[in-house]
Amino acid sequence: MFSIKVAVGLAAGALLLSGAVPAGAEPTTTLVFPSGSVSNRYVGLAFDTCTAPTVAQMTAWKASPYKAIGIYIGGVNRSCAQPQLTASWVSSVTRMGWKLIPIYIGLQAPCSTRTTSQKISASAPGTQGTAAATDAFNKARALGLLAGSAIYNDMEHYDVNNTSCKSTVLSYLTWWTKELHRRGFLAGVYAHQDSGALQLAQVYNSTAYARPDAIWIARWDLNASLINWPTVSNLYWSVGQRAKQYRGDHTETYGGVTLNIDNDRFDAPVGSVGFAYQTTATLTARSGPTTAYPVVATYPSGSTVWVSCQTYGTKVGTTTVWNKLIVGGYVSDYYVNTPSNTTYSAPIPGCSLPFQTKTAGLSRRSGPGTSYAVLGALNAGALAWITCQAPGTKVGTTSVWDRLTDGSYVTDYYVATASKTTYTAPLRRC
Repeated sequence: MFSIKVAVGLAAGALLLSGAVPAGAEPTTTLVFPSGSVSNRYVGLAFDTCTAPTVAQMTAWKASPYKAIGIYIGGVNRSCAQPQLTASWVSSVTRMGWKLIPIYIGLQAPCSTRTTSQKISASAPGTQGTAAATDAFNKARALGLLAGSAIYNDMEHYDVNNTSCKSTVLSYLTWWTKELHRRGFLAGVYAHQDSGALQLAQVYNSTAYARPDAIWIARWDLNASLINWPTVSNLYWSVGQRAKQYRGDHTETYGGVTLNIDNDRFDAPVGSVGFAYQTTATLTARSGPTTAYPVVATYPSGSTVWVSCQTYGTKVGTTTVWNKLIVGGYVSDYYVNTPSNTTYSAPIPGCSLPFQTKTAGLSRRSGPGTSYAVLGALNAGALAWITCQAPGTKVGTTSVWDRLTDGSYVTDYYVATASKTTYTAPLRRC
């Protein structure tokens, strides 16, 4: 595969309650999610292979230890045909429970070791990075991937000692990140540990470049660890933001099917999709997951609704689960034919959206205020995986606090959400 390198780590610290309002520019550019967005954090083993396998092959490989697959969705340097890679294929394999890791093989470094690849122009890296992100967005949407998905730009190994080449690559990846953020997608980078990953780490806190949300490194040392990488500090990309390709081309066989693959380990955002189910009664969609929210749509019994994720709200019948729809709005799960009428239903994920933190030592607290106990801290650039927002102690210009997937809270003032004074759509209220 085109190689990558990633880094992750957690740190403790105290909440910084003073200082200027975090800027909305580099390195933590604001991410604006449209209605219906959802992000998936996948933790576990994955594989990638040049051409997407058939549905039958993916069915056979359910017997493997892998639960996620890297898919090459586009890019001028994509080298394998993708006859299977359609919206129908995506729907079929995600229904089985597979997570998808979208990979985009765009222009390569001017000093790339892959001499036959099409290269970034030193005179237009920003324009080309923006164009790559736009194309990747269009390819992802055509496959049915939702806003909130991560797309990984594959940047192959290049001459790390070439200063002008480094600047071109970092500018290209900056505009890749900014444009994906503008379109509501997470920006990932797959890079060699000794070139792209190293140099992204060198500018991690630089205001000259936008920081990608996740990094996926290539280091074929047969060590699947997501910490203690030699070129990336554990303080960087530290909360669900790392992946590693730890073994290259080889064959493996499961369910009688042999594929040539690379091995990967992930704790990082991946692709998100909608899941189709039918309503079992006439059902009203509301702007939030309780019966107190306004009605935004009505679905007759037997209608198909596309669910992006599940969350908790007012109890209806036997369940407190509500389904967030890809078109926006929430419906009680009690009247939708998902597998369970009492709890979450796999493969639908829980609802959360991640945003980068803007300061080091951001305290995670047991409740939405500075008087609550400190449970830990987030590093600068760490992803705050937010499930909902709540009112609390005012910090800086806002009284909004973000509830994270682990149940802790952080002040929204130091998180790269869209507002520093009020709630940020489409995050729900706690």
